[in-house]
Amino acid sequence: MSNLPPIDLLVERVERLLVRYGELQRTNELLTDQIDELTAERDQLKQRLAAARTRVDALLERISEPTDAEPNKHAA
Repeated sequence: MSNLPPIDLLVERVERLLVRYGELQRTNELLTDQIDELTAERDQLKQRLAAARTRVDALLERISEPTDAEPNKHAA
């Protein structure tokens, strides 16, 4: 420790804490922005997934439907 009076030591500590507080505020701001971006990306991916599922379901439905153009293989 230095030979500074206790009040000066306290001032130094408070100044360091204020710097650290500012750093933490900025980090928090950046993380909040990142969360917002990732949430928007997730929502967009969910929408794309739902649209793709709808298209796949429609295709599966078309595949499973018998068509009038196909001759009945069991008819004699």
